[in-house]
Parts: sequence; C-alpha cells; structure tokens
Amino acid sequence: METSPTNTELSEFASFYTHEELTANIPDLSTLITEDDTPVDNMFSAKQQRLLVETLQGNVELWNPGGRTFVADANVGVFPVPKNNPLVPDAFLSLDVDSEGLKDIHTNKAYFAWVYGKMPEIVIEIVSNRKGGEMARKYQEYARQHIPYYAVFDPTLELRGEHFQLFSLQQGSYRPLNDFWMEDIHLGLRLWEGEYEGTYAMWLRWCDDRGNLIPTTAESRDKEKTRAEAEKTRAEAEKTRADSEKTRADQEKERAERLAAKLRAMGINPDE
Repeated sequence: METSPTNTELSEFASFYTHEELTANIPDLSTLITEDDTPVDNMFSAKQQRLLVETLQGNVELWNPGGRTFVADANVGVFPVPKNNPLVPDAFLSLDVDSEGLKDIHTNKAYFAWVYGKMPEIVIEIVSNRKGGEMARKYQEYARQHIPYYAVFDPTLELRGEHFQLFSLQQGSYRPLNDFWMEDIHLGLRLWEGEYEGTYAMWLRWCDDRGNLIPTTAESRDKEKTRAEAEKTRAEAEKTRADSEKTRADQEKERAERLAAKLRAMGINPDE
C-alpha cells in the first residue's frame, strides 16, 4: 500500500514557491482573466461539483472540528504564479489558507496561490469525455505543481478504467493510493449510490476514516428531522406510560378507599 504524503512533505509542497517567487511582478489582478464564460461539461458534472463543495461548506463541524481556515470550490481557476495560465480543477480543497485572502472580494475572484499562501491539498477531476486529459496533461500538471492528492472520478468509464482513482504525490510523481482515507487532511473519498438533487446515480462523496459519509445540508436536515420525530415519539410514549401509571395509581387508591369504608362499616378501624 502506498503511503500518503507526510506532514513535512505537505509543508514543503505548501512552500514550493518562495515568497519572492509568489510576490515578484504580481500583476494588477483586474488584468487576469478569471472567467471565460465556458460552461461546465454537463449537468451531472455540475451536480457532482456542487455535492463535493456543499458537503464541506455545509457541515464544517463534522470534518473540520479544529476550525482550520479552508477554501473549497469548483470550476474555479487556480493560479500557481501570476505569469502562468490557471489550472481549472472540477473541485478542490485547500486547508490552512491565509484568512486575509478570504475577506477581499477583489482578490478571491480566483484561487491565487500568492494571495492564499499555498496550493490546494487536493484537486478532483470529473471525467465526461476522452478529451479532458485527466490521466495525461492534467495528471502531469498537478504533479508538477506539487499538489499532494489528485482524484479522478469517471462515472461513465469514458477512460475505460476504474470509476474512481485516488493518487498521492510520492517523490514528485503520483502513485495510486490504495485507500480511501487521506490522513493528512483528515478526509476520505468514496463512491456512493443514491439520490442527490433529484438524480439517482453513482456519486463521489467525502467521508470520515470509517467510510461514513459527510452528509449534505439536506441529509443533515432530514437526519435532524428524523431525530426530532423519534424524540417526539419517545416523549409521547413516555407520557402515555406516565398517564397509565397515574391511572393505575388512582385505581389502586380508589380500591383502598372502598376497602377502608367497608371495614369502618364493620366497626373495624382500617388504620390499626
């Protein structure tokens, strides 16, 4: 089994570019093309992107209890350095980013590595045809940028391989990670068959170290509704039990009072 990148290696990846390289000749951000109006591949890809991003943003406390700053987004340009064209992964996650970069709407139109202070920990590609270069051009470029993890989801087996492949960077090259869990970012990825936004299909989902899915906002809401209904049912059952107990006690008291009355009628003191 291939090992995942160590904390030291991740730190090295994060500082792959020196501060001087990141800040040298930084252009006016307004001159960079961050939107080209190119649509996403298809509606399923759009849903899958939303699923990956919404899960992380809607349930932060479940996967990020330490409150680490992060950027999770989809179909957004990732600029390694100012002079290069951006990478545009279908989804990505970057942890422990410079929080100042999150505050300015003018600097977060895209993911500028020199603003956020680092490259993402993981990028994800969703295959929709054989022209995307997920296992060639993109595979090599993400490795060249020292991104620790790379995931490829091929829902319709366009590449005639596996539905899902997860890679970790080892000595500058991607190696298959024969596990779903990424210890360094405390998240896993796994396939799940079910319904999302009205579409039943196979989806790529975030999970914990036991393979339990990180729920979507709707799933969390449904789970809370189910819990509340179960609690209501339990409370009603408890009330019914208490009412029955009270009725039994009242009947017992009434029986005792009738018995005492009979004893008094017979000249017997029931208290003796």
